[in-house]
Order: sequence, then C-alpha cells, then structure tokens
Amino acid sequence: MNTIRLTTAQALVRFLAHQYSERDGQEHRLIPGVWGIFGHGNVAGIGQALLQAATTGEADLPYYLARNEQGMVHASVAYAKMRDRLATFACTASTGPGSTNMITGAALATTNRIPVLLLPSDMFATRAADPVLQQLEDTRGGDVTVNDTFRAVSKYFDRISRPEQLIPAALAAMRVLTDPVETGAVTLALPQDVQAEAYDWPVSFFRRRVWHVGRPVPEPAAVERAAALLRGARKPLIVAGGGTVYSGAETQLRAFAEATGIPVADTHAGKGAVAWDHPYAVGGIGSTGSYAANELAREADVILGIGTRYSDFTTASHTVFANPDATFVNLNVARLDAVKHSAEPLVADARLGIQALAGALTDWEVDQEYRDRTRQLIARTRKIEEECFAPDRSTGDLPAQTQILGALNDVLGDRDVVINAAGSMPGDLQQLWRARDPKAYHVEYAYSCMGYEVAAGVGAKMADPSREVVVLVGDGSYLMMAQEIVTMVSEGLKVIIVLVQNHGFASIGALSESLGSQRFGTKYRFRDEDSGRLDGGILPVDLAANAASLGADVLHATTVDEFRTAMEKAKAATHTTVVHVETDLYGPNPPGHGWWDVPVSQTSALDTTRTAYETYAAHKRTQRHYL
Repeated sequence: MNTIRLTTAQALVRFLAHQYSERDGQEHRLIPGVWGIFGHGNVAGIGQALLQAATTGEADLPYYLARNEQGMVHASVAYAKMRDRLATFACTASTGPGSTNMITGAALATTNRIPVLLLPSDMFATRAADPVLQQLEDTRGGDVTVNDTFRAVSKYFDRISRPEQLIPAALAAMRVLTDPVETGAVTLALPQDVQAEAYDWPVSFFRRRVWHVGRPVPEPAAVERAAALLRGARKPLIVAGGGTVYSGAETQLRAFAEATGIPVADTHAGKGAVAWDHPYAVGGIGSTGSYAANELAREADVILGIGTRYSDFTTASHTVFANPDATFVNLNVARLDAVKHSAEPLVADARLGIQALAGALTDWEVDQEYRDRTRQLIARTRKIEEECFAPDRSTGDLPAQTQILGALNDVLGDRDVVINAAGSMPGDLQQLWRARDPKAYHVEYAYSCMGYEVAAGVGAKMADPSREVVVLVGDGSYLMMAQEIVTMVSEGLKVIIVLVQNHGFASIGALSESLGSQRFGTKYRFRDEDSGRLDGGILPVDLAANAASLGADVLHATTVDEFRTAMEKAKAATHTTVVHVETDLYGPNPPGHGWWDVPVSQTSALDTTRTAYETYAAHKRTQRHYL
C-alpha cells in the first residue's frame, strides 16, 4: 500500500481539498475553503497545514480570517444556504473559548439543517501537560472537555484521539454533510497534539471523491394515497418550506399550483419559491403570516406541506389550521417532518414528489368558487401591505420600520438578496417582503439568532458575487456582532448594510407589552436614579461611527425619501456601505393575523399581567393537536 507521511492536520487539509458534491450531473467543491482564527490550539496544527498547502500547492484549500468564531460559522451557513446545501466551509478555532464560541453557530446550522464542518481544537490527547491553558478539569472523568458541548448541537461528532482515527471520521463527516436528511453541524474535535502528530497515510485516502446528493423517488402507493386526499379536498392549501428551495422545485411548484388552482403559502425558508405576485401566491403563513394565507389556513380541509418542518411560527402555535377536519399531506425528504401532524407522509425529494402528484392529479382542480375566494383574499392582503408602506404610516417624528421596508422593496432588484434573522423585522418581512427569486429572501428564522446578519452577508456574497447583498439589521443584532464588517472590507466584498436604529428591542418590547410586562428591560436607556430602572435618557450610542471605524462607508437617512436616495448611492458604490436610519421604536407594525404561544404568568400583582393572561387563556382554548 502506497503511503505518505503527513501530520494529522496536513492530512485533513489534503483530504478536504479533494471532496466534491454532485446533484443532477453538476459537481461542486464541497469544502471550498477554511474559515479560522488561530490560537495556541491550532496555529501549529491546522494553521501550519494551511500555510504549507498554500506555499507548496499540494492542496487547494484557501484560508479566510474571521473576527469572531461564531461569525465564521454564520458566514459558512449563509454560503451553504445560498448554494442549496451542496457546498459549505470548514471552520477552525483554538482551544477553549475560541472553540466554544462556535457552539451557537453549530446550533443554528443544525436547527436550520444547513451543513457546516467545525474543527474545534481540543486538549492534549496524551494529557502530558494537564491541565493546559483553557482546559476544563472535570471530576467526572479525564476525557471530558468543553468540546463535549458540541455533541448536543451537532449531527455528527467525533474526537480524533489518534491520527488514524481521522480516516473513518472524515469519511463519516462527508456523508452527513451531503445527506439532505441528516445534515447540519458536523464536528471533528482535534486535540492540539494530535494535529501535529505524523502518520503514514494511505495515498488512496486523498483521492478525488464525489459525494452524490440523490433525489429520493416517491413510493407509488404513497403518491396514490396523497393524491386521493387531495382529490377529496374542497379547500386545499400548500405550505412551501425551505425544502422546496433546496430541491430546486420552484418551477414544478408554480406549474402544480396553476394546474390545480391550489393556493401557495410560504414559510420564511420557502419564500420566493413562488413569486409574490403569482396568481396563487398568498404570502407568509402563521404567527406573523399574511391575511390571505391565514384565512385560507383556517378554512383548509387538506394541507399539503412541501419541505417544511412546521415550526410553531408556521402553525401559529397549533391554532392557524382551525378546520376540525383538517388533514395533512406532507411531502418531505425527511420522515421526521413527513409524519408530523398525523399526516399522510410522502417521503421524497420535493421536485420529484411534486411531479408525481401532478401526474396523479392531471384531471383534477379546485372549483371556481375557491379560486375566486383566493383572489379576493389576495386583493385584501395587497391593500393591507400598501397601508403599511403609506407615507402617513408613521405616528411620530421618525419613519415607521414598515415604510423603510416599502422603500427597500422598491429600490432593490429581483435578484438582490435581503438578509435578516431576529427582532421585529422577520415578522414585518414575512408579511411585506415581495420576493420574486428563491434566493432573494434570506431570513434565518429556525434559530432566529441575533448577530447572524452581518456575518451572513459575507457568506452570501461569497456564494454569489453577481448578486447585490443587503444586510437588514437592527441595532440590537448589530451590537451583538458587527465585527465581520472588517472581513467584508479585507476580502473586498461589496455588501450593503441597512442599519435600522430604534434604541431598543422593538420586537420583544411589543411582545412584552402584549404580555403585560410593560416593555420592561427592552430599551437602550440610562439607569434612572429615581426609579432605579433602565428608563432614563437615550444612550448616546453612535453606531454609524462604529461602522465607519470598521472600514465601511456610511450614509445617513432621516426620512423615507432620504433613505431611497441613500440606497441608490449604496447600490452604485463598489465598497461595503452602511445606510443608517432611525425608526420609531413603537412602530406601527403590520396588523397581526396569527397568534404565538408565549406563556403569561397565571397569577400576578400587576393589572397589565392579569389582563394579558385573560387574553392568553382565550387563545389557548383554540390550540389543538392535529390527530
């Protein structure tokens, strides 16, 4: 057997450089590069291996420097999301805090079912120098390290305690990364001494490998059962989720809706699968869903879920599908999701599943009355949207956030990507954003992680430089993690960041008020000497100056018209540009058409809380299991 002597880190770098994914005859570099921040745990291991690869040309695996370990995971996730999960990055971090900083990113990746390869450095496998700097000493056992926390948030975890263990672990890691059912964060913990340890590796370990991402074919009997339920429906509704987009099933979904007349609602991950102005597109569904989608959901007798995991926001905490006789048909590549809500499961690739259903329903469509009902609800929804965008929408001196979103809708092109994740904006966007392209709406709402947005802008732009990438971020998320602006600048990436500042947590503030908690602890204020609370004057935080200090160009807007002008300048720019605008903390926001289950104190000395509990109890009575 031919062998080559390399360190474990050198072997891993060489292995990753030769991994490819393939679907529908198109191959992609599975791991096109490595994000990293070096410390004593990886600088002489993975760091040396990446330097050697770049110097000698023995492996094509570029290195990218991030400014925060969580941020580099977010960037990798955004890249993979834009590439339909067919490519992602590896992320290397040093021992201790460098590695544990990646845990939130790992949880986000796994919750969203997006592949990312994490390479946290670990303590000495030999334990020769225990306890080393940043080592956790656990009285339960000497083999426990902080990296064990990755187990709960990874789809695959392994600790490489001997060089030869890398061979089966690396192959298993690639298997999970390329499995649309099992994918998520994959973690290979690398003790710092093992990274630098040499071994005689089989040369065949480094051969070019192509991991085929298949399209599971639907079972004919399952197609017949699903089609029979749809044939019996009078008011069916489609819920399109992220699996529709990752499968590339947009064309098939549009054709299916047109042929059958079934209206299409979407989740955050599925928005754009059907263009917003398509005759059968009824908008977002659930807790922050549109008027049309939620009205149809309340009446629906058969719900066809395509590639959705049915989060509580999608079901409005099990209240929006209100028909007591409602039945679910779930088309999903994962059986876990296909059987939810006692559904008739159709376990298959979304594109092939839609095609199979279309073939089984060639002579069936909804009646004209239901088509007319859909059109009427869409027309009413459009009026609601326009009211949110209206010039007189604001109730104060500052523009409402909805007005800014309306202007942004107008100035951006169909292929331009809008990125968001947390705060009040995802709810506003689900109702108001007019996506025509499946990659134009990039809202991370499975984990809804504050701090995702700016880092995600890096990954999205790297995934498709031909698109304008617009990061839409509130001051709360910006203060969580904005430092990857430096990465944008250093890599020469042109990204537009719309920084919406309202001096508080608008989303949780409004939620707090509705739950009787009086917006407590949700504003950025000085501590008041009399009350002892954080309800004094507004803090003099200059986020625009902060963005400029990180290397971005900054434009200011105080009105909607000024914002439009600033956005046109930002689009024409060639450098990362921040458009800073202040909005009214108190909205108004779009009208609510759904509910979200956030428990209210059952007993309280506060009148506001007692009143809120009465409202909560009334909603709870409408909540149900789908059996």
